[in-house]
Amino acid sequence: GIAGLGDVAEVRKSFNRHLHFTLVKDRNVATPRDYYFALAHTVRDHLVGRWIRTQQHYYERDPKRIYYLSLEFYMGRTLQNTMVNLGLQNACDEAIYQLGLDLEELEEIEEDAGLGNGGLGRLAACFLDSMATLGLAAYGYGIRYEFGIFNQKIVDGWQVEEADDWLRYGNPWEKARPEYMLPVHFYGRVDHTPEGVKWIDTQVVLAMPYDTPVPGYKNNTVNTMRLWSAKAPNDFNLQEFNVGDYIEAVLDRNLAENISRVLYPNDNFFEGKELRLKQEYFVVAATLQDIIRRFKSSKFGCRDPVRTCFETFPDKVAIQLNDTHPALSIPELMRILVDVEKVDWDKAWEITKRTCAYTNHTVLPEALERWPVSMFEKLLPRHLDIIYALNQMHLDRVAALYPGDVDRLRRMSVIEEGDCKRINMAHLCVIGSHAVNGVARIHSDIVKNSVFKDFYELEPEKFQNKTNGITPRRWLLLCNPGLADVIAEKIGEDFITDLSQLKKLLDYINNEAFIRDVAKVKQENKLKFAAYLEEQYKVKINPSSMFDVQVKRIHEYKRQLLNCLHAVTLYNRIRSDPSKSFVPRTIMIGGKAAPGYHMAKMIIKLITSIGEVVNNDPYVGDRLKVIFLENYRVSLAEKVIPAADLSQQISTAGTEASGTGNMKFMVNGALTIGTMDGANVEMAEEAGEENLFIFGMRVEDVEALDRQGYNAREYYERLPELRQAIDQISSGFFSPRDPGCFKDVVNMLMYHDRFKVFADYEAYIKCQGQVDQLFMDPREWTKKVIRNIACSGKFSSDRTIMEYAREIWGVEPSATKIPPPNLPRD
Repeated sequence: GIAGLGDVAEVRKSFNRHLHFTLVKDRNVATPRDYYFALAHTVRDHLVGRWIRTQQHYYERDPKRIYYLSLEFYMGRTLQNTMVNLGLQNACDEAIYQLGLDLEELEEIEEDAGLGNGGLGRLAACFLDSMATLGLAAYGYGIRYEFGIFNQKIVDGWQVEEADDWLRYGNPWEKARPEYMLPVHFYGRVDHTPEGVKWIDTQVVLAMPYDTPVPGYKNNTVNTMRLWSAKAPNDFNLQEFNVGDYIEAVLDRNLAENISRVLYPNDNFFEGKELRLKQEYFVVAATLQDIIRRFKSSKFGCRDPVRTCFETFPDKVAIQLNDTHPALSIPELMRILVDVEKVDWDKAWEITKRTCAYTNHTVLPEALERWPVSMFEKLLPRHLDIIYALNQMHLDRVAALYPGDVDRLRRMSVIEEGDCKRINMAHLCVIGSHAVNGVARIHSDIVKNSVFKDFYELEPEKFQNKTNGITPRRWLLLCNPGLADVIAEKIGEDFITDLSQLKKLLDYINNEAFIRDVAKVKQENKLKFAAYLEEQYKVKINPSSMFDVQVKRIHEYKRQLLNCLHAVTLYNRIRSDPSKSFVPRTIMIGGKAAPGYHMAKMIIKLITSIGEVVNNDPYVGDRLKVIFLENYRVSLAEKVIPAADLSQQISTAGTEASGTGNMKFMVNGALTIGTMDGANVEMAEEAGEENLFIFGMRVEDVEALDRQGYNAREYYERLPELRQAIDQISSGFFSPRDPGCFKDVVNMLMYHDRFKVFADYEAYIKCQGQVDQLFMDPREWTKKVIRNIACSGKFSSDRTIMEYAREIWGVEPSATKIPPPNLPRD
């Protein structure tokens, strides 16, 4: 295998020592969880020396530091990733085997760290891995949610949410740092004094940091992800309120500590709740204090300020805003510089803009954050003043450049007038940043040409593209070791940190042995996943069928409904001619619906209802199965993606900013059926459009259809198979016990479908026919697979981060290996 062999005896010794301390006096029988913790602590021991040394190295060299601010970090499990990145996997595997245990079984005990909803939070996790692997002095900052993304149960075909109590058994990967606890202020009022502006009479919540090590790949660099947890101060509610009611006062501490209790479970949707705004300010206020402390005291272990002048701040600090959620960094940095550090306003604004950069993740209007001014007035009165002043400055500049264009002023204001005055956080991010980027080329063009068109005309040099990527460590090496091995056999191991080297596989596209090896790995992955499904969900599937997979959050724009219509159409074709030969398929759809998103929950019910009918129809047999993958999460993605034959990426053109699941499937040897949307466009460019199954409307077609008016009924009347499918769903064919069950879904599709499912139906069904044709020729299919893998190199997050570093942060990645802890430092 690729992972190097460490000292097996040493791992065993360490494991037994940790196990000994795990087993308290009165308990002599170890549980599997005891074994998992012993192994986790053994592996963690290999991190700490490197972690301390890395941080020392940064203090001595004093490089520019990168701060990646995100309200989500979707990390998944840590044990195997740490073993892979430290080159310890083989040693641990062997040591655990010698002890009569199974490494994979122990890995399954770890809870996913599900501190994210989907793409945005997982991207942050991939970026941390790449920043460490590239030797950047980078820090991820976020919130240590006590409850992450809910666990999804399917009960009678419906989604039921349950709390994700992921910390129940403790988290061996984090280290609490109470010595760096910081105060965060809320509410209060603004006082204008001769010495300057003061924000007074505030309520204080403490931010307690928990640090998690982030190891680079075999370079001895270990960076830090610092997550904040809310703690009530010890005098909380004991001074002015609850006089004499000590018990009540102590119970009230929960109010403050609720800030870090739970992740808001919305993907691509803005919910304007005060608690969410508190979360956003909480992470920003704590983080900026930390950043400034580190900036001021630059020598290792030193807490005394050595820097007093903020001139050099942007040369030493880069703050990347992962969407608008940490947008308050802009007014907060202004507040600190102006009110606390007494920097001149214009100078402070220059510093703020040069420090901050903003990544936009979506163009869907319902996803853009627009906070009521009234909420700010109460919660963050000083920040509201600052935002008004910044906006005035901004509008004065626009007015000078476009005299008399009041409509432009209205469009470009940070404050939206109306029945409820709102703060447009995206506009705040654009004016307060030196760089604004989209996450795929087509998305960045949409950002420039429509969403922020006025801002682009004002400052075109600000706008950039940074196409997303995925870490090849987790998404190839860790989840698909069989494929990684057959690749390494042909081209060596360097592709792991330079994925563009996969291009070398083009030389083997006609190599019969290689074709056979790649096909064999896929078949083994399919057998393994089929066994997993049978064990976990008691469903038996045909492992030689095409594994047709769509896994992502459930959302109308992602068009799981189009996939459903294909499944129903396929079912009807088999039923109408059972003797005809069909390419067998197992259609798997997985993903969570936001708990308050009615249509998304109905879509899950529809998928499970179609499955109920199809999977139990004797005429169909094992030629078609429709499976809903319950509780889709990072650790399940690591199992299903390597087993997939077909990857569904079928959003309406212009709605999926990038997608990153599409990249994971590509590098793992699935072929893509997709629209020209997000990074699919660049995937088609890299591999050749003829090596993906591209169908349907382009962005221009969607716009043209909008102008002429989309009429779903026209397609319903014209396409008999579509009409049949819709009539079946509508009449209760798939819900005999509740015939009206799907009336809302059908009504939406027929009369207010923003995402134009019917408009792409015909092209999609036709394209699926081409998929079937190719699948019947396994050799040609596998050749296309190899070409896709060979052309997937661009989609490494290492490449993405290299571009951020050079074009936004102004730093160069360093290839220098920090000496390991067992060697002297210089």
